[in-house]
Amino acid sequence: MNQAPILWLFFGLKGRISRVAFLLGGLLMTVVTLFVLYRMSAADAIEAGDALEFWNTVLSVVVFVSLWCQAALAAKRLHDIGRPGIFAIAMFVPLVNFIAFVALCLIPGEPGPNKYGAVTNAPN
Repeated sequence: MNQAPILWLFFGLKGRISRVAFLLGGLLMTVVTLFVLYRMSAADAIEAGDALEFWNTVLSVVVFVSLWCQAALAAKRLHDIGRPGIFAIAMFVPLVNFIAFVALCLIPGEPGPNKYGAVTNAPN
């Protein structure tokens, strides 16, 4: 059975994705994290202890999942430029992750098939 494309995009480590898919996926992860931070600050502003604790837990889960998703997106983007996905570890290093994100948004992929896949934006 084939994996759902959205699950492959955010959790799979094989295949290739384009610069646009990488950028949009990264922005989605950022928006989700910022939304949770907003809700957490709103709960803190009204001094709701249970609500703040809930959003703090949600933030912890979202940050963990977001880190994995960013690394998975980066691995597939690296594959598109012909590099091994292991370099996606850079997405776990503060400041380096921002520089790597911008670089992966700007560097064009290899035209045509490469050893990581025949086409971009599709599971292998």
